[in-house]
Amino acid sequence: MRYKAIIWDLDGTLLDTLQDLHIAVNHALRHCGMPQRTLDEVRRFVGNGVRRLIVLSVPRGEENPMFEEVFATFKSYYVQHCQENTCLYAGIQDTLTELRRRGYRMAIVSNKLQAGVTELYDAYFRDTIEVAVGESPEVRRKPCADMVEQALERLGVRPCDAVYVGDSEVDVATARNASLPCISVLWGFRDRATLADCGATQFAATPHDILEMV
Repeated sequence: MRYKAIIWDLDGTLLDTLQDLHIAVNHALRHCGMPQRTLDEVRRFVGNGVRRLIVLSVPRGEENPMFEEVFATFKSYYVQHCQENTCLYAGIQDTLTELRRRGYRMAIVSNKLQAGVTELYDAYFRDTIEVAVGESPEVRRKPCADMVEQALERLGVRPCDAVYVGDSEVDVATARNASLPCISVLWGFRDRATLADCGATQFAATPHDILEMV
Protein backbone atom coordinates (compact mmCIF):
# COMPACT_ATOMS: atom_id res chain seq x y z
CA MET A 1 0.00 0.00 0.00
CA ARG A 2 1.50 3.32 -1.12
CA TYR A 3 -1.17 5.20 0.81
CA LYS A 4 -3.32 4.65 3.87
CA ALA A 5 -6.23 6.84 2.82
CA ILE A 6 -8.08 7.88 -0.34
CA ILE A 7 -9.97 11.16 -0.53
CA TRP A 8 -12.68 11.07 -3.20
CA ASP A 9 -14.51 13.81 -5.04
CA LEU A 10 -18.21 12.94 -5.45
CA ASP A 11 -19.88 14.37 -8.58
CA GLY A 12 -18.25 13.08 -11.75
CA THR A 13 -15.95 10.76 -9.80
CA LEU A 14 -18.05 8.35 -7.75
CA LEU A 15 -21.52 9.31 -8.95
CA ASP A 16 -22.94 10.44 -12.27
CA THR A 17 -25.10 13.27 -10.93
CA LEU A 18 -25.25 15.39 -14.07
CA GLN A 19 -28.81 14.59 -15.10
CA ASP A 20 -30.29 15.44 -11.69
CA LEU A 21 -28.27 18.66 -11.49
CA HIS A 22 -29.42 19.62 -14.99
CA ILE A 23 -33.07 18.98 -14.13
CA ALA A 24 -32.82 20.93 -10.87
CA VAL A 25 -31.13 23.92 -12.53
CA ASN A 26 -33.80 24.10 -15.22
CA HIS A 27 -36.60 23.65 -12.69
CA ALA A 28 -35.31 26.69 -10.79
CA LEU A 29 -34.78 28.75 -13.94
CA ARG A 30 -38.21 27.85 -15.28
CA HIS A 31 -39.81 28.73 -11.93
CA CYS A 32 -38.42 32.25 -12.32
CA GLY A 33 -39.18 32.60 -16.03
CA MET A 34 -35.58 32.31 -17.20
CA PRO A 35 -34.16 30.51 -20.25
CA GLN A 36 -33.16 26.85 -19.85
CA ARG A 37 -29.60 25.50 -19.89
CA THR A 38 -28.36 22.54 -21.92
CA LEU A 39 -26.81 19.44 -20.38
CA ASP A 40 -23.39 20.39 -21.75
CA GLU A 41 -23.65 23.87 -20.25
CA VAL A 42 -24.41 22.42 -16.81
CA ARG A 43 -21.53 19.97 -17.24
CA ARG A 44 -19.17 22.92 -17.76
CA PHE A 45 -20.65 24.87 -14.84
CA VAL A 46 -20.33 22.23 -12.10
CA GLY A 47 -17.31 21.82 -9.84
CA ASN A 48 -17.13 25.02 -7.80
CA GLY A 49 -20.18 24.54 -5.59
CA VAL A 50 -23.87 24.98 -6.23
CA ARG A 51 -23.91 28.74 -5.78
CA ARG A 52 -21.33 29.08 -8.54
CA LEU A 53 -23.40 26.67 -10.65
CA ILE A 54 -26.40 28.99 -10.33
CA VAL A 55 -24.29 32.13 -10.86
CA LEU A 56 -23.23 30.71 -14.22
CA SER A 57 -26.74 29.47 -15.08
CA VAL A 58 -28.68 32.68 -14.33
CA PRO A 59 -28.48 35.52 -16.87
CA ARG A 60 -26.24 38.22 -15.34
CA GLY A 61 -25.52 35.95 -12.38
CA GLU A 62 -25.76 37.53 -8.93
CA GLU A 63 -26.60 40.89 -10.52
CA ASN A 64 -29.95 39.45 -11.55
CA PRO A 65 -32.57 40.64 -8.99
CA MET A 66 -34.12 37.15 -8.97
CA PHE A 67 -30.84 35.33 -8.36
CA GLU A 68 -31.49 34.43 -4.72
CA GLU A 69 -34.95 33.07 -5.55
CA VAL A 70 -33.46 30.84 -8.26
CA PHE A 71 -30.76 29.66 -5.87
CA ALA A 72 -33.22 28.88 -3.08
CA THR A 73 -35.55 27.06 -5.48
CA PHE A 74 -32.66 24.99 -6.82
CA LYS A 75 -31.48 23.97 -3.35
CA SER A 76 -34.94 22.99 -2.17
CA TYR A 77 -35.70 20.98 -5.30
CA TYR A 78 -32.32 19.27 -5.60
CA VAL A 79 -32.22 17.92 -2.04
CA GLN A 80 -35.63 16.30 -2.64
CA HIS A 81 -34.78 14.90 -6.10
CA CYS A 82 -31.02 14.25 -6.02
CA GLN A 83 -31.34 10.47 -6.43
CA GLU A 84 -33.87 10.18 -9.24
CA ASN A 85 -31.40 9.84 -12.13
CA THR A 86 -28.11 9.66 -10.24
CA CYS A 87 -26.12 6.41 -10.25
CA LEU A 88 -22.73 4.97 -9.43
CA TYR A 89 -20.30 4.87 -12.32
CA ALA A 90 -19.65 1.36 -13.61
CA GLY A 91 -16.98 -0.36 -11.53
CA ILE A 92 -17.11 2.05 -8.59
CA GLN A 93 -18.91 -0.26 -6.17
CA ASP A 94 -16.54 -3.17 -6.78
CA THR A 95 -13.53 -0.86 -6.49
CA LEU A 96 -14.69 0.66 -3.21
CA THR A 97 -15.47 -2.76 -1.77
CA GLU A 98 -12.02 -4.06 -2.68
CA LEU A 99 -10.27 -0.97 -1.32
CA ARG A 100 -12.17 -1.33 1.93
CA ARG A 101 -11.21 -5.01 2.09
CA ARG A 102 -7.55 -4.07 1.65
CA GLY A 103 -7.76 -1.71 4.62
CA TYR A 104 -7.81 1.73 3.01
CA ARG A 105 -9.46 4.55 4.95
CA MET A 106 -11.72 6.60 2.68
CA ALA A 107 -13.55 9.92 2.69
CA ILE A 108 -15.65 12.04 0.33
CA VAL A 109 -15.07 15.78 -0.05
CA SER A 110 -17.58 17.63 -2.21
CA ASN A 111 -18.59 21.20 -3.03
CA LYS A 112 -22.19 19.98 -3.01
CA LEU A 113 -24.23 21.26 -0.06
CA GLN A 114 -23.81 19.07 3.02
CA ALA A 115 -27.48 18.04 2.98
CA GLY A 116 -27.11 16.63 -0.52
CA VAL A 117 -23.80 14.95 0.30
CA THR A 118 -25.33 13.29 3.34
CA GLU A 119 -28.34 12.10 1.35
CA LEU A 120 -26.14 10.47 -1.29
CA TYR A 121 -23.64 9.12 1.22
CA ASP A 122 -26.39 7.35 3.12
CA ALA A 123 -27.76 5.87 -0.09
CA TYR A 124 -24.52 4.65 -1.67
CA PHE A 125 -21.42 4.74 0.52
CA ARG A 126 -22.15 4.02 4.17
CA ASP A 127 -20.71 0.48 3.91
CA THR A 128 -17.41 1.49 2.29
CA ILE A 129 -16.55 5.14 3.04
CA GLU A 130 -16.19 6.51 6.56
CA VAL A 131 -16.43 10.28 6.19
CA ALA A 132 -18.38 12.63 3.91
CA VAL A 133 -17.67 16.38 3.97
CA GLY A 134 -19.84 18.80 1.99
CA GLU A 135 -20.16 22.56 1.70
CA SER A 136 -21.18 24.33 4.90
CA PRO A 137 -20.61 27.77 6.49
CA GLU A 138 -17.94 26.25 8.74
CA VAL A 139 -15.57 25.11 6.00
CA ARG A 140 -14.32 26.75 2.82
CA ARG A 141 -15.17 24.87 -0.36
CA LYS A 142 -12.65 23.39 -2.76
CA PRO A 143 -10.12 24.26 -4.14
CA CYS A 144 -9.24 25.43 -0.62
CA ALA A 145 -7.70 22.57 1.34
CA ASP A 146 -10.09 22.87 4.31
CA MET A 147 -12.43 20.00 3.40
CA VAL A 148 -9.53 17.64 2.76
CA GLU A 149 -7.85 18.63 6.01
CA GLN A 150 -11.08 18.08 7.92
CA ALA A 151 -11.58 14.67 6.31
CA LEU A 152 -8.01 13.57 7.07
CA GLU A 153 -8.34 14.73 10.67
CA ARG A 154 -11.53 12.71 11.08
CA LEU A 155 -9.83 9.67 9.54
CA GLY A 156 -6.75 10.13 11.69
CA VAL A 157 -4.42 10.03 8.66
CA ARG A 158 -1.54 12.37 7.78
CA PRO A 159 -1.51 14.13 4.38
CA CYS A 160 1.70 12.30 3.42
CA ASP A 161 -0.24 9.01 3.66
CA ALA A 162 -3.20 10.05 1.46
CA VAL A 163 -4.06 10.46 -2.21
CA TYR A 164 -6.84 12.51 -3.80
CA VAL A 165 -9.09 11.23 -6.61
CA GLY A 166 -11.23 13.60 -8.69
CA ASP A 167 -12.45 14.47 -12.17
CA SER A 168 -11.98 18.22 -12.61
CA GLU A 169 -9.56 21.12 -12.61
CA VAL A 170 -10.95 22.06 -9.18
CA ASP A 171 -9.85 18.66 -7.88
CA VAL A 172 -6.34 19.06 -9.28
CA ALA A 173 -6.07 22.43 -7.53
CA THR A 174 -7.56 21.05 -4.30
CA ALA A 175 -5.04 18.23 -4.16
CA ARG A 176 -2.22 20.68 -4.82
CA ASN A 177 -3.42 23.03 -2.06
CA ALA A 178 -3.70 20.12 0.37
CA SER A 179 -0.24 18.79 -0.61
CA LEU A 180 -1.69 15.48 -1.81
CA PRO A 181 -0.91 13.60 -5.04
CA CYS A 182 -3.88 13.56 -7.40
CA ILE A 183 -5.35 10.83 -9.59
CA SER A 184 -7.58 12.37 -12.27
CA VAL A 185 -10.37 10.14 -13.58
CA LEU A 186 -11.39 10.13 -17.24
CA TRP A 187 -15.02 8.99 -16.93
CA GLY A 188 -16.30 12.20 -15.31
CA PHE A 189 -17.25 15.74 -16.33
CA ARG A 190 -13.91 16.79 -17.92
CA ASP A 191 -11.78 15.31 -20.69
CA ARG A 192 -8.09 14.40 -20.51
CA ALA A 193 -6.92 17.50 -22.40
CA THR A 194 -8.72 19.83 -20.00
CA LEU A 195 -7.25 18.03 -17.01
CA ALA A 196 -3.74 17.99 -18.45
CA ASP A 197 -3.96 21.71 -19.19
CA CYS A 198 -4.57 22.40 -15.50
CA GLY A 199 -1.67 20.26 -14.33
CA ALA A 200 -2.99 16.70 -14.00
CA THR A 201 -0.28 14.07 -14.41
CA GLN A 202 -1.84 10.77 -13.24
CA PHE A 203 -4.93 9.44 -15.02
CA ALA A 204 -7.32 6.56 -14.37
CA ALA A 205 -9.36 5.36 -17.34
CA THR A 206 -11.52 3.04 -15.23
CA PRO A 207 -12.22 2.71 -11.49
CA HIS A 208 -10.33 -0.58 -11.43
CA ASP A 209 -7.17 1.26 -12.53
CA ILE A 210 -7.14 2.95 -9.14
CA LEU A 211 -6.54 -0.41 -7.47
CA GLU A 212 -3.14 -0.53 -9.21
CA MET A 213 -2.31 3.12 -8.53
CA VAL A 214 -2.70 3.28 -4.75
